[in-house]
Amino acid sequence: MLTLIKGNFMSGTSSRFTLVLLVLVGFLFSTNNSFAFQAEAPPAEEKKEEGDKPAAGSPSLFMHILKSAGWVFGPLILAISIALIALVCLLAMELRMATSIPPNFVEEFTDLVNKKQFKQAFDIAKEDGSFLGRTMSQGMSRLQYGIEDARESAYNMVDSIKASKEVAITYLATIGTLGPLIGLVGTVFGMILSFMELGRPGSTPRPDKLADGISHALVVTLLGIGLSVPAIFFHAFYRNRLIKISMDTSLIADDLLTQMYHSTKKAAGQPGASAAPNVPTKSVPQV
Repeated sequence: MLTLIKGNFMSGTSSRFTLVLLVLVGFLFSTNNSFAFQAEAPPAEEKKEEGDKPAAGSPSLFMHILKSAGWVFGPLILAISIALIALVCLLAMELRMATSIPPNFVEEFTDLVNKKQFKQAFDIAKEDGSFLGRTMSQGMSRLQYGIEDARESAYNMVDSIKASKEVAITYLATIGTLGPLIGLVGTVFGMILSFMELGRPGSTPRPDKLADGISHALVVTLLGIGLSVPAIFFHAFYRNRLIKISMDTSLIADDLLTQMYHSTKKAAGQPGASAAPNVPTKSVPQV
């Protein structure tokens, strides 16, 4: 059962990640097309004849970064940036306290247990797709074997869900590590171009070629660091949030399971009381 629930969860997470990724790619391509349309050839009155001095205005920083990134590092960093944004959006939707531990579910479940409606309580836990709902449904399925067995099953479910969430969070750490390394590769490549210009025999090094190589190195380094900083921040942020959600889920699930365990014992001890389906009470050991 754990394997089936985990498989369904992972497939749902992959679908949501793919959806977010496609939305980001579509938005990015539409933005790039608008930039390309604006960056077409300048008006005729701005064109200069040969021999004229270049315009006094410096080139756009955005276009300079695109040119320096090139056709190798530019698409690579762009693809990793899209994956980073998609991961952050996906985790923001999934790791919310109200989504993981719905207050309405806790109130409704407690009310049904107090009314001795155990079958209905089990049904709402089974139908709820939240962190707490999956944990409760797994723990309640083992409640007939005792409270300790139910707690262990619920804790195992918490660990299983937490591990599946940590997969996406680990990708953030991977991106945070890859960013500086990609920048370092670009730095080395740019410095190689500069030293090739300096080492050219029989000619004076051209300052524009030197500046082009150094600029390439600095731009790729900047992009790599800019990619790494948010990835490291969101990795620490969502890792701490996942720990808090897991601890709160374990505590609340333990309280609810204990409450239901004692309620089923009392209901089973009453004359004429019948055990609720899927949550047996007659087999609960008497203490």
